[in-house]
Amino acid sequence: MTARMKILRAGPGMTMQDRGRSGYLDVGLSRGGAMDRLALDEGAALLGQSPDCAVIEMAGTGGDFEASADMRIALTGAPMRATRDGAKLAWHASHLLQAGERLSIGPVQSGCYGYLHVGGGIDAPVCLGARATHLSAGIGAALSAGDVLTIGKDKGSETGLLLDPDNRFDGGLVRVVASFQTDRFAEAERQRFQSVPMRRDARANRMGVGLDPEGGGFHVEGGRNVVSEVIVPGDIQITGDGTPFVLMAECQTTGGYPRIATVLPCDLPKVAQAPVGALLRFQFVDLEKAVALERADAQRRATLARARRPLIRDPHRMTDLLSYQLISGVVTGNEDNPGEGT
Repeated sequence: MTARMKILRAGPGMTMQDRGRSGYLDVGLSRGGAMDRLALDEGAALLGQSPDCAVIEMAGTGGDFEASADMRIALTGAPMRATRDGAKLAWHASHLLQAGERLSIGPVQSGCYGYLHVGGGIDAPVCLGARATHLSAGIGAALSAGDVLTIGKDKGSETGLLLDPDNRFDGGLVRVVASFQTDRFAEAERQRFQSVPMRRDARANRMGVGLDPEGGGFHVEGGRNVVSEVIVPGDIQITGDGTPFVLMAECQTTGGYPRIATVLPCDLPKVAQAPVGALLRFQFVDLEKAVALERADAQRRATLARARRPLIRDPHRMTDLLSYQLISGVVTGNEDNPGEGT
């Protein structure tokens, strides 16, 4: 019997996502896909399946779900309150959701985007090589209450695994490389771009994230004379009033605002997950360093499964069991008559 998951309640901005679509920039379609691509790898590692599987992306808050059959799930990305029939579930972990059980996911506790993975992935129609919803391009639509998702065949069986997540949910240092218009900015402006903290403001969606730099925006001579050209996720455009915008998964494919820098793909999840008010700092690295950082990140993603550990340790697999204090708190049973049995 084909397994299905019914959405009983859906928060705003809940969509189906995967790695997105590549190769369509020339026809005006950006990559799209998950805002936090690292979360896809983490969920794949927890369930032992491909990171190309389609998942549910939840922006800010989750929803309620019901399984028609037993299925494995994993929860990654921004931590959210999660329960299974009222019992609390650990985030960044895999679990068994039995037929008829209700999975409830509440608001984020930090970060912005949480992800619900299922063993076998969501078996939705493929459009232009992906199952991802691309709202700005009109491909698919946000998920809503009453939707029933077909689940693919799950080849795994293991659950109860935990991953220590990469800390990317409260801002921090973001590394960038020079872009096409970086040299148009005066040296003083480039130095200030690296030295001042910038707050993630409320102007943000799947197309871009606005920043509020300390001391005001950035100025560039001849910024209005930039010819519209190809742009990609991670580019940091400086708008006419000097506001930096980091382009994200569903950004447009061409633009004429000058770009002061481009975020390394390995650091883009940190921008995606920064909550409103979080501080971000930017640091330029040269191309050689950037390539080395990307290679190291790719290697780390590929070996995430090695970092899994059991949610509950099995005494049969604990080689250091004798090092634990196992009898602390044992009583004699005659505390009311302390003179007995001595």
